[in-house]
Formats: sequence, structure tokens, C-alpha cells
Amino acid sequence: MPVHYQLDGHVATVTLDSPRTLNALTLSDLGELAAAWGAVENDATCYVAIVTGAGSRAFCSGADLGSLIPAITGEVAAAPDAGAALGAMPVIGEAFLKQPLSKPVIAAVNGYCVAGGLELLQATDIRLAVPDARFALQEARWGLFPAGGSTVRLPRQIPFTHAMDILLTARMLSAGEALACGLIGRVVEAPQLMAVAREIADRIAGNGPVAVQAIKRSVLACMGLPEAEAFLVELGIGAEVFASHDAREGPAAFKEKRRPVFRNE
Repeated sequence: MPVHYQLDGHVATVTLDSPRTLNALTLSDLGELAAAWGAVENDATCYVAIVTGAGSRAFCSGADLGSLIPAITGEVAAAPDAGAALGAMPVIGEAFLKQPLSKPVIAAVNGYCVAGGLELLQATDIRLAVPDARFALQEARWGLFPAGGSTVRLPRQIPFTHAMDILLTARMLSAGEALACGLIGRVVEAPQLMAVAREIADRIAGNGPVAVQAIKRSVLACMGLPEAEAFLVELGIGAEVFASHDAREGPAAFKEKRRPVFRNE
């Protein structure tokens, strides 16, 4: 199975496991990835997820062009049309989290992160990469379109000029360049990558899950809204948290000098 899902405590690890093809994604793999995200979202005991690639060469090298592009363009039926393209789009949207998860997702980038790999990266919340990781959106180079969300997400996540540079030139960025423009948040030596990712995940999982999920929901909901409108959205989401059991447990634990016992409710 090219996509592995493993839950350890409150932390799920999603691993793209096709190292011979640099963890390239076939249409079948995208279905498995979408199913893994469904497991993260629907398991109430999962509070945070880590996504990474198998092997030491790649996080994800994007689509397996030999199988995915024909499925999208309709070449399998020898009659390219919009219907065939639209037929593949739902699973692409689910795999690349165009409907974001309520749980935080940490990316542990262990090598090449290009095309669909970089589009997957943009769907994550906290991003670590090894020093020799490389990043690119090379669709334009081959006359293709980055359909995993990059023309929407990238200009919202990093400065406009950097986003357009990545999208239009199709050039490869080093880990240092990705860090400098804000595409990733930290560079970690390869032997420590998963340990650091797990440390961050455990820290998040130890916080109040109701609060954590509400914070992510508020950030995403308020992004792009006028400030006055965003404050109202934030207030509504915050009110839900203050009405929860966990919001009573946290201050009680602080007062009693003990670790809180959150119930995710």
C-alpha cells in the first residue's frame, strides 16, 4: 500500500511510500491519501498528524504523469474532454486538502518536494525540511497547471513576488530559499527530522484539542476577511471554546498545579 496511516497515541503519521518513484502519486495513491486524511479527521482520538515520505530522497515528487495525466485529460478514452478532467478532480481536492482538516498537520520534508508534493505541503500547518530538500512547482515547464491549489494558496502564504517566481519560473528552490521566503518554518538535520516533528506533534497533542482545532478554524475562516468582520467570526468561534468542558478543566488544573485532563469536549 503506497500510503500508510499509523496512529500512535494522539498523533497520526501519514507516509507516502513509493520511494522508487520518489513517492510520486498515481490516481490510486491519491485515493489512498484522501482516505488517510479521512481517518485523521474522523478519529476523535487523533489530535494532530505528521505527513512525510518514505526513503531519504523525496517527500513527494508530484504526480505519476504516466497514469495521472491521462486520467485527468481523458486520454484513456482517447477523447480528451472536460468531463474526464472533472471526474478526477474530487479525489485531487480531497488528497490535497482543499477542504482543510480540523486537526493540525505537520510536514516533515525529507527530500524533493516538487509539483504535487509542494501542493500537498501548502495544505499543512507546520513545515520542517532537511537541509538538502528541494522545492519547485514545475507544471508550467511541461505545459501543465498546478491543480492542487497552488495558484490560490501560495500567494496567500508567502509574499506575492516569491509566489509568482515559484509558479512562473518553475525553478528549484533550496531549503534555505524556502525558509527565507516563509514556505517552510524550520530546517532540521535529516537524522532528527522525524523526532523533531514528533516533538512538535506531542506538544500540540498535549494542549486542549478543542482549543487547538478552534484556533486553526478561526485562522482559516478569518484569512482574507476585513478586520471588523474577522473579529466577529473569531469571537463566535472563541465563545464555543469557552463553553467547553476543556475550558473549565484547563484553568482548574492550573490552579491546582497539575496537568489538565482534557476530554476533547
